[in-house]
Amino acid sequence: MRFFGLAVIAGVAGLVACAGGDKRADDPAAAVAVDTSTIASASLTTSPETPAVTGTMAPITGTTHEVKMIGDAKGYRFEPANITVKQGDGIKWVMVSGGPHNVAFDPAAIPPEVRPQLDANMGTDRVSELSSNMKLNPGESVSISFGKIKPGQYPYHCTPHLALGMKGIITVR
Repeated sequence: MRFFGLAVIAGVAGLVACAGGDKRADDPAAAVAVDTSTIASASLTTSPETPAVTGTMAPITGTTHEVKMIGDAKGYRFEPANITVKQGDGIKWVMVSGGPHNVAFDPAAIPPEVRPQLDANMGTDRVSELSSNMKLNPGESVSISFGKIKPGQYPYHCTPHLALGMKGIITVR
């Protein structure tokens, strides 16, 4: 249980530290001091303002596949982590245990021509570019359409548990 608490605190610290926007890492003004005594009380919810999307969400026109988000004694993971879908399918990630969890794509790993559509397809769960909001309670879910997403492999992860190996790959055919 102590490990879980430390993992949550580390995840929140990462989220707080990453909230600096587009500042360069070598910019001294970009340094952020984090008071760890306040991290435990930090809110994991997002503001009601969602950043603007440049594309239009494509609906799920095929099968909706389910992926579980799990954190337990066996570790933090997506089940299944690697999944193959058809263009037009959707994936529904369901929070099972060990939250908070989210679904995020590293913009550097997603082809530039795919980013706007994938970002738009995250719909109302989107909190920032290619990142969903946090799911805290069992049964909460994130659904993403893969409509209008070109075939390829798209790595994804859970932001607070990335360092613990919670990641996977979506293959669109």
